[in-house]
Amino acid sequence: MDLCLRAPPAARVVDPAESRSGSNRFLLLYALAWAGASISYIPFLTILLPVRVADLIGHDAAVSWLSYIAFFGAIAASVGHIGFGYLSDVTGKRRLWVWSGLALSCLLLVAVARVDDLPSLIALVVCWQLALNMMLAPLAAMAGDHVPDARKGLLGGLMAFAPGLGALSGALVTIPGLASADARLGLVAALVALCVAPVLIAGTRDIVPAPVAPPPDVKPEAGLQASARGALIRMWLARLTVQIAEAALFAFLYLWFRSIDPSMTDNRTASVFSAILIVSAPLALMIGGWADRRAQPVLPMIICAACSAIGLMGMALSHTTQMALISYALFGTASTIFLAQHSAQTLRVLRRPDRRGRDLGLFNLTNTMPSLIMPWFALTLVPYFGFSGLFVLLALLSVVTGVLLAPLARQS
Repeated sequence: MDLCLRAPPAARVVDPAESRSGSNRFLLLYALAWAGASISYIPFLTILLPVRVADLIGHDAAVSWLSYIAFFGAIAASVGHIGFGYLSDVTGKRRLWVWSGLALSCLLLVAVARVDDLPSLIALVVCWQLALNMMLAPLAAMAGDHVPDARKGLLGGLMAFAPGLGALSGALVTIPGLASADARLGLVAALVALCVAPVLIAGTRDIVPAPVAPPPDVKPEAGLQASARGALIRMWLARLTVQIAEAALFAFLYLWFRSIDPSMTDNRTASVFSAILIVSAPLALMIGGWADRRAQPVLPMIICAACSAIGLMGMALSHTTQMALISYALFGTASTIFLAQHSAQTLRVLRRPDRRGRDLGLFNLTNTMPSLIMPWFALTLVPYFGFSGLFVLLALLSVVTGVLLAPLARQS
């Protein structure tokens, strides 16, 4: 494996007890915690918050207010992820920050039920995003601290179950008659705590690497430094291009399906979306295991990018419901697997293990920036070329993803 795909060595030797934290037990507990991370925001942002806003102001004005909430929330999430990731680096107390963020985010989530005006709701959601990322940032960095490179493909496969479980949790808490609108927030908070707490109380110690200082008589090779920096940039841009497509489909999937088949309901669209997430998870697990065994961390992502491009082109050309469903299924499955594997394999290219939390926060910008970029693509293309024009552009971006990653695959 080329140096640009490896994390630098830690400053101290990890004892055998710590090295066992990369065992199956830790991986399973971490995957459960990562599912809890998805449960912490997917039901709230996709169902519970829109319902709350609609109750306060009505359905007609809800879209504009949700846009404001999403905008300020995205800024808070971006700043919080970088800031709290960095704080977990410098303090070396990732578990303490996760515990604090878990407690605060759950309390603030339950407090949403007590807010009865929109300005206060926006302020509360911003605070919730900060608390949520107090939990998410160090939790993400823990994977790099404890899981060796040889098991990161498996880690990515296990992490792929999180989005589907997040979507299923939304369906669970909204079962008619199970709980009131306010009680649903408490149910979500309880589910998050039940999922995240086990990895924190399992006895795994914080092993944040200390800074690595090169020997005074050894000068780092500029070529290797440039190669490592180039790998970081390629991985960052590759995720951004895929996330732009994901954001577009997240926002316009229902409208696109309706443009092809006016009988397509919101429930059927949600069912298709959830089914693809569920099917993608075991596939990602198998592919991640294959990547570990063959020492090919990048090749599966390139293949997924190509499949995403084919799926998007199929969507651009779709004129029947069947073709639309098949094309979207290909894109949705491939992009979900890509993002899960990318989340795990990104840990290979971070050059500063002692600043892993901060650097993962910078990578997290690829999750928030698409919400600012994608609307301009849609406003520019859809009125003139329809959804087909938008999907062709997104397909080209998926091709760019593969091109960006190809040099890294050759270095594997």
